[in-house]
Amino acid sequence: MIASPYAVDLARIPVREHRALVRGSETAWWEYGPEDGPVIVAVHGFRGDHHGLEPIVAKLPGYRVIIPDLPGFGASSTFADRPHDIDAYADWLVAFVDETGVADAAAHAGEWTLLGHSFGSIVTSAAVAAGLAPDRLILLNPIGAPALEGPRAIMTRLAVGYYRAAAALPERAGFALLRNGAIVRVMSVTMAKTRDPELRRFIHDQHDRYFSAFDDRDAVLQAFEASVGHDVREYAPAISTPTLLVVAEEDDVTPLEAQYRLRPLFEDATLAVIPDVGHLIHYETPGEAAGHIRVFVEGERA
Repeated sequence: MIASPYAVDLARIPVREHRALVRGSETAWWEYGPEDGPVIVAVHGFRGDHHGLEPIVAKLPGYRVIIPDLPGFGASSTFADRPHDIDAYADWLVAFVDETGVADAAAHAGEWTLLGHSFGSIVTSAAVAAGLAPDRLILLNPIGAPALEGPRAIMTRLAVGYYRAAAALPERAGFALLRNGAIVRVMSVTMAKTRDPELRRFIHDQHDRYFSAFDDRDAVLQAFEASVGHDVREYAPAISTPTLLVVAEEDDVTPLEAQYRLRPLFEDATLAVIPDVGHLIHYETPGEAAGHIRVFVEGERA
């Protein structure tokens, strides 16, 4: 195991683990920080789990951050009787917020913020467009352009074929393909932009450990098809919630120019650009992301 560069900060923050049945998924979630701090509910990206957002938690002492593992990933079970599509994930998120009591508590003790990273940006946007009502919405590395169009289309279609093949193969061979270490490492190397060798080793170790934490190949395929078949642009015009887009200068998934086109689709959105980083803001520049989050949530108090 490669030591986290954020371990010292994270160790200072208390954490509590919970489980509950939410919309047919035995959902696991982790609650960080004090029980009376500013509340953020955070949703991780495709094939990730709560560990991926812990570096940002480490840089937000004093906040109460709640991070579930999405159904089908990490320690959360798949949906019992529905496909793993955007509608199902958005519906689950609404029910999850209700399960945690965040919205009720906020009515008495303050406001709450919803954050989504990458695939989580689509899930959170869909939920808010459908009626979920956080006081603020933060989209980190938002998927702001269609994956099946433009210069990324060929690679995306190859990836679709990869996931379909993994789902169609006999079980042992299919899991072996999905969890192939070389393929996971290529993905990790491609997305990492930092030149710090220790940080790169940490990122690769995180992907090696958590990128294959799933038990159902069909759920992975369905979630992947949902991730490439939708993007935040679909939901932005229906969102009036004040929104912060934390985007990366070198993001290979959604280019910076597409993020500039995304911002005006929201009724009230602010764009914050972090330089010299790609799609792994949560690993490479969590301090900078946390700084933007604090200003957005706390205003002048930050």
